[in-house]
Amino acid sequence: MISEQKKRVLELFAEGRKLYKLMRFGEAAERFKAALAVDPEDKPSKVYVERCLQYVEDPPDEDWDGVYVMKHK
Repeated sequence: MISEQKKRVLELFAEGRKLYKLMRFGEAAERFKAALAVDPEDKPSKVYVERCLQYVEDPPDEDWDGVYVMKHK
């Protein structure tokens, strides 16, 4: 059984992913941060916050297909 806390994290993460795919990175980052406020150990949300903040600073091209490409190792 999934806890109410985990359900909330999953809801926020799903909202963040939708916004991420729509290239609304600032709003998406806020959803992922909200998920982290519920569960600070949620690794997927941590990853997406970092990606969103990178894309806010350096947006992908308009024809972006949603795939993240690492620029540094």
